[in-house]
Amino acid sequence: MPLRNWIESANNAIEGILHAVKTQRHVRYHFFSAALVLIFSYSLGVTRLEFISLSICAMLVILAELFNTVVENIVDRLSPERSDFARIVKDMAAGAVLISAAGAVLVGYVILFPYLKRLFSEELFIPRHSKEEIAVISIVIVLILVIILKAYTGKGTPLRGGFPSGHAAVAFSIWLSITLTVKNLLASLLTFVLAVAISQSRVAVHAHTPKEVIAGAALGTAITGLLFLIFS
Repeated sequence: MPLRNWIESANNAIEGILHAVKTQRHVRYHFFSAALVLIFSYSLGVTRLEFISLSICAMLVILAELFNTVVENIVDRLSPERSDFARIVKDMAAGAVLISAAGAVLVGYVILFPYLKRLFSEELFIPRHSKEEIAVISIVIVLILVIILKAYTGKGTPLRGGFPSGHAAVAFSIWLSITLTVKNLLASLLTFVLAVAISQSRVAVHAHTPKEVIAGAALGTAITGLLFLIFS
């Protein structure tokens, strides 16, 4: 029961994120921006600490925008008519987003400017990263894309149903990461079988259609393979 309750709570929380992405264009912009910044900074070869700092800034901006959305919805429900109080509350919530975004821009400028300067003054090169790092960033990017795609299709809940299957996407992303990192046939086969079993289980419990599972598997494999091809 505790595990089932936790899964249900996680499902509700992610459903809230998907609803915000689907209905609020600014939330969509922030998710797109976060994905682009992470990929771009990774392409420039930032250090681990710098990448973590940029990731935290991106998360804080998204968090502030989600809280701003919550405040706006509550105010609209409690005070549907125009009032100075409602306007001030909304402005303060929007101010929190502005502060977080300004801070993210400042941190991004301080971190990325030297890399951008080097990019324009030296020959173009693609930095190499450890396979462990690529595996982690692959899962992050895959999850962001799954959230965006599910929000746009508007079907199912995040942990049950919807296009594409997030379980299949993550499972096959992990499979390919292990295959390319460990380079052990037995490990690759075992994780592949596990990924297939996870995907099949989503169809068996009628959480996804075969098309949604195949799309998720293709997404996870393609994104992970592309990142390994570019950065390893």
